[in-house]
Amino acid sequence: MILCANFKANKTRQETRAYMAVVESFVSANAIEDTIIVFPPFTALEHIPRNVLIGVQNAYPVSNGAFTGEIALEQLEEFDIKTILIGHSERRHVLGETQEQIAEKFRFFAEQGFVIVYCVGEPLTIREQGNEALMRYIDDQFVGIDLSYPDLILAYEPVWAIGTGLTPSNDEIEAVHTALRLKTTAPLLYGGSVKVDNAGEIMALGNVDGVLVGSASLSANDFCEMIAQAAELKQ
Repeated sequence: MILCANFKANKTRQETRAYMAVVESFVSANAIEDTIIVFPPFTALEHIPRNVLIGVQNAYPVSNGAFTGEIALEQLEEFDIKTILIGHSERRHVLGETQEQIAEKFRFFAEQGFVIVYCVGEPLTIREQGNEALMRYIDDQFVGIDLSYPDLILAYEPVWAIGTGLTPSNDEIEAVHTALRLKTTAPLLYGGSVKVDNAGEIMALGNVDGVLVGSASLSANDFCEMIAQAAELKQ
């Protein structure tokens, strides 16, 4: 299993250090073999040995340059970062990233050998039109994306479920993941109002290889409980 914690614009540097201490201790004490990835804010990046992967929520597809407000490869290398989140719905719908920009970012960081957690998902208006319309919408988010990239992790996040407390039914999640499995051999994560109460049953579904957790991952203890639930599925 792969479990990702996306902090978004939350937590200070000090809060992130305290969080990581709890999670790393839990991973070590319980001999966790699953892949754990944490995406903190840029201000909390540190170059120290860890037993979990640290990724960035975004970066600009250049080594460096005149791109005000952005962070680029040169800065990521300083912290030995080789994992990135690309295509999150908040980047698409709130910050206006186009598929062309997202694909350019994907190509650049793939060339650099990054682990890429690539997000796709649909708004409620598309979901209500049925599975055929839903998959057509998601297919448009694969334009310019190499689904055979060996370090790809694909995350399905229905936009209408992110931060709302709403989730698709287990059958709906499984149906989309089964359709995605026909397109790629990459690990498939589910995201969108994942929390302690539903993480275990979601990870037990067919073709679900883990979860991408937003607000519910901000509690280190809750995230550790989800990690424990993933470990139990192996038993």
